[in-house]
Amino acid sequence: MAIKNRKPPVKLNALFLATAAFSCSQAFAHPGAAIAGNVDAINADSHAPIGVMGDHMHKAGEWMLSYRYMEMEMDGNLNGDDSITPTEIVNTLANPFAGPANVRVVPINMTTKMHMIGLMYAPTDNLTLMAMVNHTTKEMDHITFQGGMGTTELGRFTTKASGIGDTKIAGLYRLFDDPTHHVHLNVGFSLPTGSIKETDDVLSPMNTRPNLRLPYPMQLGTGTFDFEPGLTYTGKRNQWAWGAQYKAMIRLSENSQDYTFGDAHQISSWASYSYSPSISFSARLTGKTVDEIDGQDDNITAPVQTANPNNQGGDYVNLGFGFNSVFQEGWLRGHRIALEYSMPIMQDVNGIQLEMENMLTFGYQYAF
Repeated sequence: MAIKNRKPPVKLNALFLATAAFSCSQAFAHPGAAIAGNVDAINADSHAPIGVMGDHMHKAGEWMLSYRYMEMEMDGNLNGDDSITPTEIVNTLANPFAGPANVRVVPINMTTKMHMIGLMYAPTDNLTLMAMVNHTTKEMDHITFQGGMGTTELGRFTTKASGIGDTKIAGLYRLFDDPTHHVHLNVGFSLPTGSIKETDDVLSPMNTRPNLRLPYPMQLGTGTFDFEPGLTYTGKRNQWAWGAQYKAMIRLSENSQDYTFGDAHQISSWASYSYSPSISFSARLTGKTVDEIDGQDDNITAPVQTANPNNQGGDYVNLGFGFNSVFQEGWLRGHRIALEYSMPIMQDVNGIQLEMENMLTFGYQYAF
């Protein structure tokens, strides 16, 4: 059996360097004095950091096409907010299903990669509509310990799920707007287009290779229609821009497998500084709370912590740094690229879960 080596955190060096090189060339091509003097400039800081969704509105009749690539790395495990080793987990964590008394399979790292295509259209100055579809790939590495008791490692294996995730639709309605401040309402829905029946081959504690339904974090969707209300504020003065956003994810029903992912609430705030109209640098702080899963899929019963609905959700605070860039001249005028890197500064999970290491978001946007 081949043992897969753990991937290093977020390997996008070439993409980062190319993006940074473009941004610097744009910044030095349009020095900072242009902010005050170039009334035709398209400002990079008119958009929030690329990790924020539904942050800005458009003029009547305007469209915007966007692409985002997001990659998140998780490594190691937490018990609440304390680190815990795989051997400690199998010695102490009870298995709530039939089989061994304790869990015998422990996830050790996970990578999630998402490609998202978005479209925005403004039928009026006060209303912008948006839709987003995505393709997600998830991989999780595990250690299997021999059946029964003890900490003898039997082997390692990787599970994978890949496909279309849940689809998002939303409307942004302007509540207030003046030269400095802007407020709009976010009203969105998540449609259950992602699979909740993904399976893969696993290594069991009895040294067999059954094909099982994957645990909850490895599924591609929620299986439910979800309501996503929110409120967004942005402000700008001279070379500084700032903003804050509240968004929620409210589950409206139970899915076909008799469970519901937990409701989520998130508050994000950011500030950015523009070196020139072409480039802005940002910092963002995000707090999020997610409830446990309600109910249970009767086909998810392996002796692994991720199969327990109680080991889902928690409280999180992340810190992100990024930049937005936009072309000012030529046939690429108005085309934007952006990058944001975020990391956790606090994690307090429900039960025992994988620990987030970092997340990288790259984006392209063009309005016409």
